[in-house]
Amino acid sequence: MTDSNSEIFRDIILAKWSDRFLAWLIDVIIISSILWLIVAVIFGTFDSDWSGSIMMIPEWASFTPASVLFLCYWIILEYKTGQSIGKKIFRLKLVNIDGKSPSLMGVIVSSFGKSFLLPIDFILGLIFTNEKRQRIFNKIGDTIVLKIKEEQNESENIKYTKD
Repeated sequence: MTDSNSEIFRDIILAKWSDRFLAWLIDVIIISSILWLIVAVIFGTFDSDWSGSIMMIPEWASFTPASVLFLCYWIILEYKTGQSIGKKIFRLKLVNIDGKSPSLMGVIVSSFGKSFLLPIDFILGLIFTNEKRQRIFNKIGDTIVLKIKEEQNESENIKYTKD
């Protein structure tokens, strides 16, 4: 029996862009909900209009804490198991280009692209790396997203004989 994190995929089925987007959307909804819950607990409100606050944070800077949270979420889950919650639901997995578990640096690079620069990352990926359905940061991190085949029950392939 192999460790699921060290499993090698021989038949690499590249994940569809639509499945990858929906998995990403599920992850964004989960993390955004957690983030808004934290804000509500700390500040006692869901009001996100901080324009009148003492801090006077520029509009673009308000996305940075959420992006950092997304980055940490994807790095932890995708390095540990190759899958975020969204990827698990759609039976997708992040692996290296050879179908093995990705390196930590590969996961960090891939996660950075979708946390901070997703539109640019995706559009450039469509233009330059579409044969492997990689975003640019997947290409740089030497990672791909694959579709996991239906799991077979391990006991189905066991034949018992008596001596």
